[in-house]
Amino acid sequence: MAEAYCRAGKHRRLQRLRHPDSGAIFLIPLDHSLADGPVADTENFASLVEAMANNGVDGLVVHKGRVRFLRPELLRDLSLIVHLNGSTRYAPDANAKILVGSVEEAVALGADAVSVHVNIGSDNEAAQLIDLGKVSDQAAHWGVPLLAMVYPRGPHLTNPADPALLAHAANIAADLGADIVKLPYTGSVSTMVDVVHASPIPIVTAGGGVVAETEKLLDGITDAMASGVAGVAVGRNVFGAADPGHTARLIAQRVHATAPPPDLLPAERQMDRATTFS
Repeated sequence: MAEAYCRAGKHRRLQRLRHPDSGAIFLIPLDHSLADGPVADTENFASLVEAMANNGVDGLVVHKGRVRFLRPELLRDLSLIVHLNGSTRYAPDANAKILVGSVEEAVALGADAVSVHVNIGSDNEAAQLIDLGKVSDQAAHWGVPLLAMVYPRGPHLTNPADPALLAHAANIAADLGADIVKLPYTGSVSTMVDVVHASPIPIVTAGGGVVAETEKLLDGITDAMASGVAGVAVGRNVFGAADPGHTARLIAQRVHATAPPPDLLPAERQMDRATTFS
């Protein structure tokens, strides 16, 4: 019975992550404040979140302490993903992510999902994989979806956009129990299609570095969605924009213009479709 409850809980939370019409996912990561510093000053942070809620964004990614500063009424229209590990840019190794939260804490905060970042190829990759496995077990126990952000980042990696490397990253996330994986974009529709087809779980592409031209940013979103990914996660290019709400609205229009192919929607293809995205 407990397992059935967990499956039902995960199904409900997965539905909260998706846009009700398109089935796609548009996330705004705001967890950068731990690694890089404030994404907005205290007064403007509330306005930023309100702009996201009013302009087609499906969910936010924040650390546990930041949830205290989110107005509850805004979360009626935004799913909440609590990020569980991190590092700062001042660390001897900024790629070494450590756990700073738990699934149980996220559940207590009302989270719809949790996320963990893993840098494959980094010097402490092994510790990050162990942490991902532990969080995966906790998430399964609580019926909470797990988003794994798996990035190729290490001293011996020369091409982090290599399709074969990204396909491997997606399978690392799936093998350790994640429901969704966030990956960099390969740079072309055709090569990203190969990554999507190699992944047992849905992919959300990362927004990447700052893109100065809005149209170029939007064209990249369109290309990513054309490859069959389940959605996008765009941080700096939204909260750093002159008008974050307007930029979010333009991205949302591209993301939700076409639903992801049905066979790419399930969070766990090995599970009954009744408990997945469909």
